Amino acid sequence: MLDVVVSSALRRTAVAAAVASAVLAYPVNWVARSTRGLPRALGASQRRLRPVVAGSPQFADGKFHNTLPTPALKPANARDGLLRQWHEERHNGHPAGPVPLARPEIPAEAGELAVTWFGHASALLEIDGRRVLVDPVWGERVSPSPTLGPTRLHPVPVALEQLPPVDAVVISHDHYDHLDLPSIDALVHGSEAVFVVPLGIGQHLRDWDVPEERIVELDWDGDTTVAGLTFTCTEARHFSGRFFARDTTLWGSWVIAGPRHKVFFGGDTGYTPAFAGIGARFGPFDLTLLPIGAYNEAWRYIHMDPEEAVRAHGDLGGRVLLPIHWATFNLAFHRWAEPVQRVRAATERSDVQLVVPRPGQRIDVLDPPELEDWWSAVGSVSDRPADAAGRSGDLTPQA
Repeated sequence: MLDVVVSSALRRTAVAAAVASAVLAYPVNWVARSTRGLPRALGASQRRLRPVVAGSPQFADGKFHNTLPTPALKPANARDGLLRQWHEERHNGHPAGPVPLARPEIPAEAGELAVTWFGHASALLEIDGRRVLVDPVWGERVSPSPTLGPTRLHPVPVALEQLPPVDAVVISHDHYDHLDLPSIDALVHGSEAVFVVPLGIGQHLRDWDVPEERIVELDWDGDTTVAGLTFTCTEARHFSGRFFARDTTLWGSWVIAGPRHKVFFGGDTGYTPAFAGIGARFGPFDLTLLPIGAYNEAWRYIHMDPEEAVRAHGDLGGRVLLPIHWATFNLAFHRWAEPVQRVRAATERSDVQLVVPRPGQRIDVLDPPELEDWWSAVGSVSDRPADAAGRSGDLTPQA
């Protein structure tokens, strides 16, 4: 199963089954293609990471820990239940039609406060005349393999090389749908941006030839200043790992503060009372980007559902909410449009200002447009059962 949603035990079972099936069903050259580039994509080894991370207060007994007990998978028959869902509901997360894209209209000079969402957790922030790219994932597949793993449900709205220069790249954690090797390679060679990352991820970047002077690693509550913006790594409730080893690098959320405006980037997280503390210490925020998708009762502690995202927005003292972590990859069993439908209903009940751009659409946060329901016209493939089979981008097990 996916790194972002399941326990190590379940993932080992699924990966083993996928590999065995591949070996039996495909020629040797297909298997060779599926493992091409695998060692580099996996990132730094545990041996190389240990000296970098061992001094963190969050690190003990060989791994990082959440503040609260946080099982990646609920016990009590969760494994059997997920295998049933895998068999019966794995296509639910597909859109029923093409996802409409917007051609990014990004000005030559960065604005006061704007955001361009590219899908999933990837977005370009403009804060007080500076630009920050968060969790850039431009790859076709969120996996270490070029042939196994979830594929895109819509094209990228614009080539990474066509973006204007950015001052910083922020990463939330090292799962493949948030830390993408092809995108990092492109940004290393095509920009001068500084990479601001949680503790340990810098070692992945060093192994991928990112210059040391362009890497800033932070523990929770650590901060740095880049191009006049202050970046503070704040607590999240999640986990990490790019192979079977778990929690060898830190995960985090981010406070990005300029002289006049503040943005909170949630990355990927379960709900945590820490949001209230972050809001009290750093808020209020002009904009929050919070995950609403890939939820399931079995992994409720590591992924928020839409209603919890609205609650977190309130805890943080957010003004405008932009939901992320949906629409682009099929990472759970809920319907494709369900997360945004639920978050819209929750924001209406709570009187929260919501913006839901099409992938590629730029939003002026100081003058946001009226909410337009574009996702209902797309719909979810599970609403049309006869059309459910044979689509790309499914929940293929990944290592």
